[in-house]
Amino acid sequence: MAHQKSRRTHHRWALLGYAAVAAAALLLFGVNRTFWVAGAILNVVFLAYFARHLSFAVSAARWAERDLSAANVGLETYTPRIAVLVACKNEELVVDGMVSALLGLDYPAHALTLVVVDDGSDDGTGARLDAWAATDPRLRVLHRPPGAGGGKSGALNDALNIALAGVDAEIAVIFDADHEPDGSVLRRLARHFRDPKVGAVMGRCVVRNGVESSLASTIFIDYLSGYLVNEYGRQAIFELPAYGGANCAVRVSVLRELGGWNPDTVTEDTDLTLRVLLMGHRVRYDPTAVDFEEAVLSSRRFWKQRHRWALGHQKCLRDFWRPVLRTPHLSVADKVETMMFLWVYHIPVLCGLGLLLSTLRAVGIGGPAPTSLLPMSVLLFAGPFAELAVGLLLGRVERRAAWMLVGFVPSFGLAIVTITAAYLDGMLGRRYSWVKTARSGATTAPRPVTPAGDVGAFSFARRNGVRR
Repeated sequence: MAHQKSRRTHHRWALLGYAAVAAAALLLFGVNRTFWVAGAILNVVFLAYFARHLSFAVSAARWAERDLSAANVGLETYTPRIAVLVACKNEELVVDGMVSALLGLDYPAHALTLVVVDDGSDDGTGARLDAWAATDPRLRVLHRPPGAGGGKSGALNDALNIALAGVDAEIAVIFDADHEPDGSVLRRLARHFRDPKVGAVMGRCVVRNGVESSLASTIFIDYLSGYLVNEYGRQAIFELPAYGGANCAVRVSVLRELGGWNPDTVTEDTDLTLRVLLMGHRVRYDPTAVDFEEAVLSSRRFWKQRHRWALGHQKCLRDFWRPVLRTPHLSVADKVETMMFLWVYHIPVLCGLGLLLSTLRAVGIGGPAPTSLLPMSVLLFAGPFAELAVGLLLGRVERRAAWMLVGFVPSFGLAIVTITAAYLDGMLGRRYSWVKTARSGATTAPRPVTPAGDVGAFSFARRNGVRR
């Protein structure tokens, strides 16, 4: 299946169409009725997502801890050939920790190939990788020239097509340069590929520098919600988790049939998730396959990272909504959930519109609403907060850390602004090239050895807000 590309470089006519519909509604029906209908539609959308968030939170609260404590099934009995791929660009601050963790992975040496791509770095990344490769023959280093293009997707495609030429790998496992996987990750990811229907598997990423800044602490809790609740819920209820782009595995035969990673997207993970599903394969999520990554420490880096995520995810909606609705490989329920997943990075845009309508009504513009300001606000925030709260419980976070939930209120506001900006950039066709997330090399504390299957296995330091 060829890479899915957008047919248009911009969607300005769509924006003009939305504006024309809004103007026509105001002229024909007046401000009050137009606001009434708009508010009612938004509340239906928010109610649907509230139900989705709540179902994920309930499923995680009910079953996640039990699943995490029964984590060692099949770890020793299935060891297919694996190729670990990592793309690096100007990563000298984190590359040593990453390579050290890769060399410490618990997997049979004869069935493991380690490939790290130096993607045209202009710092000391390439030299550090060469030094590691000189001391350990298990590591293969591929150097791409500056300007080779394609971003992370281009680097991974070169690893697949050049470094793995002649290597009979069945599964490719991908990490980012700032990741330090737990030693058992490969075994935990690989066991799912016994099922021939499985095309990709996602593991659980955990923030390792959660006390380095208030923003990092917020992201630490956000990851608890995202991985221990949201992805777990999508797996438990729909068996439709997303391939996340790092700490994840994909069947090499599926990957080659798809033509590799798509270099025309800035979110190659969401793109690959959809292409795997449309091919008739499934994605699985293993919450016990844990690795540790670095959270961004500044609002500027956070903006760039989330802007890229939103821009790419929104493009995937525009590219894939028709194929998703037409595919015979997904049931009606699967299609509904996949469409809701694709719409996730549009909901904050609608939230901004909802807050605007609520504010106008609060000052008397738009007349009496079918729903008041309070229910609108509850629907906006209650679902995500339910997931965050369950994430704190499953993560065994200290009681006092619960107050950090208050910090998510301004972060929701920042998300609305960031994601709306990404939406406008995408619709207007503003050019965007891959921009890697800058690293700081921050780390809170070394990770302790923990019993396999411990729900708190990622809880590597009490000062990170987690109690053992």
